[in-house]
Amino acid sequence: MSVASTRLRGPLVLTRARWRGRDAVFRTGVAATSALVILIVAATAVFLVFQAVPALRQYSIGSFLSSDRWAPSEATPTSNAPNPYGIVQFIYGTLLTSVIAMVIAVAVAVAVALFITDLAPLWLRRPLSSLVDLLAAIPSVVYGFWGIFALLPALAPLGTGMSTALGGLPVIGAVFAGPFFGPSYFAAGIVLAIMVLPIVAALCREVFAVAPVAEKEAALALGATKWEMLRMAVLPRSRSGIMGASILGLGRAIGETIAVTMVIGNNVLGISASIFQQGATMPSVIANEFTEATQPFHLSALFVVAGWLFVIALIVNIIGKLIIRRVGEAIA
Repeated sequence: MSVASTRLRGPLVLTRARWRGRDAVFRTGVAATSALVILIVAATAVFLVFQAVPALRQYSIGSFLSSDRWAPSEATPTSNAPNPYGIVQFIYGTLLTSVIAMVIAVAVAVAVALFITDLAPLWLRRPLSSLVDLLAAIPSVVYGFWGIFALLPALAPLGTGMSTALGGLPVIGAVFAGPFFGPSYFAAGIVLAIMVLPIVAALCREVFAVAPVAEKEAALALGATKWEMLRMAVLPRSRSGIMGASILGLGRAIGETIAVTMVIGNNVLGISASIFQQGATMPSVIANEFTEATQPFHLSALFVVAGWLFVIALIVNIIGKLIIRRVGEAIA
């Protein structure tokens, strides 16, 4: 071995050793970050359970899920008393408003993303993308004020007409007594749809942008229209991404608090028969009553609500992951 090669080999060995050390530090850092995330989730679950223990000891866990009667003023510390903290109506309101939001937001977001990526002129794509993304930067309380002073007055005649025309349909148009003033599940769903729209649209935009260009050009070369090209070459390849964007948007809709609290009406007395009636969600009842929880086991019952909200969010994310995996395998 020559002197020159020996001199070159020394720095090379040092460089490799240095990079190995950096790789080890990077792996350790990534592993620690992952473990920290898992630890935070576990600590949150433990904290919620610990705070809910007084109510769970007083009332069985099943009693919270077997009633839609929420009456903290009737709570007593005596044993064998009926549970006045039924939470079925809050679970129903959370799921119903989220479904309304996703039905509206996903369709609009997919259409907007398709227009930006494949139909809009080049000079319009960047400003339009920035405008859609700007919706995500608006604070939720601003959406709530907009909902109260702009959306609810606009919905009043629409809700009255729809509830009259669709009065025989369950959930959508069940007849209810009195005029429709605006605060309702439907209003909350519309506000949630606007808040979820930028998240779903941004992710769908990224998915559509990486669709195979060769397949799109081949479809157009064979005489397909723009819509046929999107239907055959873009949407089938993007189903997994659309599902993932929808699940992320659903997670945002389930946990939204302030904007929903301001427009849903906060009726905690039971399950309302129509989407045009007032109701409450799990986050909204926590926000409304947390600072006024003075009755026996009231605060602990709110932690039970928070715990079930945590469980529902985990279930939604797990189901979403499974659906995305199945869709991805079907496309492959």
